[in-house]
Amino acid sequence: MEREKISGLTAAYRKVKEGYIAYVEEIPGVNTQGATLEETKENLLDALKMVLEANREITERELAGKEILKEKISINV
Repeated sequence: MEREKISGLTAAYRKVKEGYIAYVEEIPGVNTQGATLEETKENLLDALKMVLEANREITERELAGKEILKEKISINV
């Protein structure tokens, strides 16, 4: 699978008693936690990749056998 670079998303981190919690503001479901800020940042990137991969797989299954035109898009936010 071709690797893609995504930019312009907002990661939000909140300090809590156990460490940090985090989420990506623009993509519901991308959230995580960690004991340190560094761990939380790594976990958030992993969560983002998992959600994007899962969404792509679901879409590909739903559209299997259908004629679909695809193109890469970019936006500035």
